[in-house]
Amino acid sequence: MLTDEEAQALRAAGRLRRWDRGTAVMNEGDLSDWVLVLLDGRVKVSSHTSGGTEVVLAVRGPGGLLGDMSAIDGSPRSATVTALEPISGIVVRDFPAFLEAHGRIAVLLMKLVTSRLRDSDRKRVEYGAYDTTGRVATRLIELAERYGEKTNGGVRVALPLSQDELAGWTGASREAVSKALRTLRDRGLIETGRRRVVIHDLDGLRKRAR
Repeated sequence: MLTDEEAQALRAAGRLRRWDRGTAVMNEGDLSDWVLVLLDGRVKVSSHTSGGTEVVLAVRGPGGLLGDMSAIDGSPRSATVTALEPISGIVVRDFPAFLEAHGRIAVLLMKLVTSRLRDSDRKRVEYGAYDTTGRVATRLIELAERYGEKTNGGVRVALPLSQDELAGWTGASREAVSKALRTLRDRGLIETGRRRVVIHDLDGLRKRAR
């Protein structure tokens, strides 16, 4: 979304950092004014219920902006960000000052936040209208469209999520997600392996997701 000049300004305003897989990059409840622009790798954004259940809110990849809401309004972090694989990104401190100096980027951020709100609304509709298999199919489609690699057998997704994490992303139990994956496999729509999924019939998966 940024011009080359804007991207250079962003890099100049921050510093490069790396995190290992499994590291908590940001913690729910922390106060901080810095944001992370993800360059490589994927992270999960999650929160915990009062009962301790993890709810996965999103998976972000290269180009993702993380921590912007807390940096702008000064409120505690609303979620925890955890590296699903080794990641690197640009840490920009005093993000509000950067936005004040780059008005067009501030407008782009508004568009990004609006897009997230629309996505959040769509997921709430899914939770009320779709069964577990439909929600799992929808999340697999999302991963395929963002991170999938075309192969002779279909679209391969190197899945950084465990079944527990996928359950947290679909609002279902691990057992229900396991059953949903088995149903999709039995229909010939997908093939699963250790932390990977190959989607053989993307159109068929889309139909099941409705």
